[in-house]
Amino acid sequence: MRSAFVLAALAVAIGLAVAVSPFASSSPDGLNKVAEDKGFIDTGTVHRLQEDSPIPGYAFPGIGDDRVAKGVAGFVGTLGVFGIGFGVAFVLRRVRGSSTARAPGASS
Repeated sequence: MRSAFVLAALAVAIGLAVAVSPFASSSPDGLNKVAEDKGFIDTGTVHRLQEDSPIPGYAFPGIGDDRVAKGVAGFVGTLGVFGIGFGVAFVLRRVRGSSTARAPGASS
């Protein structure tokens, strides 16, 4: 039952990421808007980590169609976040399970 819920939630999240992300606003966010309004948008530099980002600008590189590139980025990003969350939950479950098994006064 729990697996079905997790898979359904993942399917909904991926569906939303793929279907909605191509329609995200192309308007600049708050910080970029202020930088444009105040005239210092061109003086900023990109951090080294951003240059090497696997999905720069929220669009998957190498795909000519901008909407498809954003949809693929939404798919990959959702799977990545799910994978990290699943991994953290798996590790925590194993750590907590092993610590309760060794707790003083625990019955065997």
